[in-house]
Amino acid sequence: MKTISLLFAVFFLFATKSFSQVEVNQITYNSKSRFITTTIGYPAPGTYAPIGMKEPITVLNPDGTGFIQSDDKSRKKMNWGIECTEEGVPIFKEGFNSATYTFWYRPNDSSEWSYSQFSIHFAKKKMFLMGERVKVYEDYNVQ
Repeated sequence: MKTISLLFAVFFLFATKSFSQVEVNQITYNSKSRFITTTIGYPAPGTYAPIGMKEPITVLNPDGTGFIQSDDKSRKKMNWGIECTEEGVPIFKEGFNSATYTFWYRPNDSSEWSYSQFSIHFAKKKMFLMGERVKVYEDYNVQ
């Protein structure tokens, strides 16, 4: 009986660690610590482009890397994340059929973090990055 209890306890520890672990990174902006994550419960990683255009694009990779393309078509590698609590819970403002987050990014050739808006519009199934770049998504959480 003790063996079964011990096995269950070990399994439970590994299961909760592997399924509930959200990576949180600490950044500094204006001498203040903030926390960012790439896990928000929606498929934020992907390619974002202005409506009706193929470029300039922003690519967000699941690991918090990516690149941002300027209007002149030059690309800069960057790191990114969505602001969250120290525990990894995304911070957002709920709107009518939408949610707005703070998007943090830092080009690799800079030590300074910048921020912009990231919003999800649930009825339209669209995500907007920096106000103008958009990505269509599928909601796998709908039951």
